[in-house]
Amino acid sequence: MIDIDNVLILMQKELRDARRNRWLLLYAAAFAVLSLALAWLALAGMGNYGLAGFGRTGASLINLILMIVPLMGLTLGALSLAGEREKGTLVYLLAQPISKVELLLGKFIGLSLALLAALGMGFGLTGLLIAASAGGTDVRAYLMLVALTFVLAVASLSLGFLISAAVQHSATAVGIALFLWLLLVFLGDLGVMGTAVVLRLKVNELFALALTNPLQLFKIAAILNIRENLELLGPAGVYAMRTYGQALLPVLAGFLLLWVLIPLAIAQQIFKRRGVL
Repeated sequence: MIDIDNVLILMQKELRDARRNRWLLLYAAAFAVLSLALAWLALAGMGNYGLAGFGRTGASLINLILMIVPLMGLTLGALSLAGEREKGTLVYLLAQPISKVELLLGKFIGLSLALLAALGMGFGLTGLLIAASAGGTDVRAYLMLVALTFVLAVASLSLGFLISAAVQHSATAVGIALFLWLLLVFLGDLGVMGTAVVLRLKVNELFALALTNPLQLFKIAAILNIRENLELLGPAGVYAMRTYGQALLPVLAGFLLLWVLIPLAIAQQIFKRRGVL
């Protein structure tokens, strides 16, 4: 039985610790600066043609999100349990009247909120810049992009927690997280195209392969949100639109949510079964 009060107390502790987390502060500042710079460049380049707005300018942020946000979630998650274990504070925490599940959930929820707050600051400043320069057109598309980014961030954090639960040392956990980040990035467009050529995949198999990568799930959903079609992605995009139609965006969001729940559930089982050290 999970004690919600214990989870909330641990969540508050994690939020307090996050304010002193140099990695989180550095990531938040880097994301804010880069998103503002990209938005300014997009507005400067497209404003002359009357194309500027939340939706069009938000499209320029997709590649930045794909590079920065998974890196943030994976590394912060990897340092969570492994860092506490290495410092010896994990033994102290579990000596309290709390369960391992409560500790895991409290840390995950607290770190998720801290990560979303860091991203929200960058999106908020960028949104103010776009609104001041281009007005409030396509604000719904921008808000949906923010929501999809939040889900991607929490999914990456969940994968980081899985690594942290399975590995003893923080340096090892961060190394695995960085390798996984590179693997997911590589298995994006370039990896999918290469695999399709080598294995001669059919268009439905190519789309199914894309669904196994959370970064590709986010990218497809983000493009669909802004353009309302996937012709930009070629035959696989056309196949997806013809097969799922208006239900495609909820389907993609549902698969992305699975990347939050499944790694966290596996991390919970590993953390419950292994020793503190």
